[in-house]
Amino acid sequence: MAATTSNGLVCFTNCLLPQEDGGLIEKDLWIDERRGVILDAQRTFFLRRERPNTIIDLGGNILSPGFIDIQINGGFGFDFSVYEGDDQAYRDGLKLVAERIVETGVTALVPTIITQDKSFYPKLLNLLRPWSPPNAAHLLGWHAEGPFLQMSKRGAHSPALIIPASEGFETFESIYSPENLAEAEDWLMSGDSDHNTVGVRMITAAPEVEGVMEAINEASKRGICFNIGHSMATTDIATAAVRNGARCITHLFNAMPQLHHRDPSIIGLLGASPYLSPSSSSTFLPFPSAIINALKASMPSLPSTQEPLIGHISEAFDEIKTPPQTPMLLAEQAHKKSRLPTDNSIASPGSAAITAIPESKQSSKNEPKNNVTTIPFDRPFYEIIVDGIHSHPNSVRLAYSAHPDGCILITDAMKILDPHLKDGVHDWRDGRRFYKEGDKLYVEGTTTLAGSVVTLDKCVRNFVRYTGCSIGEAIRCATYNPAKCLNIESKKGTLREGADADLVVLDHQGNVLSTWVKGKIVWARK
Repeated sequence: MAATTSNGLVCFTNCLLPQEDGGLIEKDLWIDERRGVILDAQRTFFLRRERPNTIIDLGGNILSPGFIDIQINGGFGFDFSVYEGDDQAYRDGLKLVAERIVETGVTALVPTIITQDKSFYPKLLNLLRPWSPPNAAHLLGWHAEGPFLQMSKRGAHSPALIIPASEGFETFESIYSPENLAEAEDWLMSGDSDHNTVGVRMITAAPEVEGVMEAINEASKRGICFNIGHSMATTDIATAAVRNGARCITHLFNAMPQLHHRDPSIIGLLGASPYLSPSSSSTFLPFPSAIINALKASMPSLPSTQEPLIGHISEAFDEIKTPPQTPMLLAEQAHKKSRLPTDNSIASPGSAAITAIPESKQSSKNEPKNNVTTIPFDRPFYEIIVDGIHSHPNSVRLAYSAHPDGCILITDAMKILDPHLKDGVHDWRDGRRFYKEGDKLYVEGTTTLAGSVVTLDKCVRNFVRYTGCSIGEAIRCATYNPAKCLNIESKKGTLREGADADLVVLDHQGNVLSTWVKGKIVWARK
């Protein structure tokens, strides 16, 4: 008897499918393994008059979109921020991480590089163009964290390499190179980008740093996801950054002022009203020199060495003590001294004023019914490291309760990330070594925490325990939410018809059983 030719249709049955609202439903899922896409079962059957040749019974387990990690510094011995002049060796390192990370349920990632010497950016960002190695996770593009950061919140970023954007977006172009900041479509069509996958570019910068605020809008227009991070921004500055186009907060709670009831700063964006009154705290003040000087005076003196102090080595943790006063109090004191009139503009320290976005008329039935003109405001997404170390479980629950639709789970993992790595001493960079103890990393010989080695699947499990949410809601924070933040939710992080068949099979506790990329199985638990 002749062998039956496969029609490429695969049906996953006896499974629970996570929905974009965080729910779980019992339903079959059809994919086309030849094209690597998800199908509408009913539509496919009526158009093709065929049923899948391959049926996979998942035994009641969860069939989820593959996880997406939008902030990861390396893994499995490779550091995305280390380039030694060998392009092929760097590509091999990227491929290694992409091949190994699927074990943790991640099917797409955005490699993150911390602050570099400006000469390295054009080369590194070009090497980090979208790429889909065979049988591996998709490398979606790049995330440049720095060099436009607030010095007092620099974490592990070298102080000698942190700079202002004195010429606004032109400075961004001079550092990252114009071709890496081209319009999204032009960027993808140039170079050696893998055109079979979506392309992502992210920038983390501090909006109060000179020239950054005026660059946000232009970067956003070019399809770049702009993040607020490593910043001392006040509530007004952070709000203005979002209104100018910033979409996300980098590792919430870490490397930013902590919550203060009179000026909640960046964290306070999670509690912002969907409508702002121009006469309220969303009226933005200019930054007179007295305010700038007050902010500068609050910062401790910094060493001239290029190497960071031995403190919190993680790029997310603070290396030096947070100034004792909040940015709001400093600005308030300085403003009283300067006695400058208020207006509806804002400026980042040292830069020209930026006109506030024009007021809009009431247009929604959900808008407050009063005579006050209000401005629609979309709260940003926010990343959060759920390892139980970077943020206390209560803080995680508090953030999620305030803004569940914006929550994105990340690892912010270091090159030492490896689920099979044993506890003990391991090499890092610059002659330093780590001591690993479970999910904790210490600088060798100290009790100083040094970063993250948590995997994204463990973040999902931790998130359920910390917040009390359902497994479906936790999965959403590692799939649909990051995809939506990056504007790729039609292809990634979803089970919609036409989306990439990047899938992970989980048990009901969130443990990874198998991982599929473009309709092909790439890892399975033995």
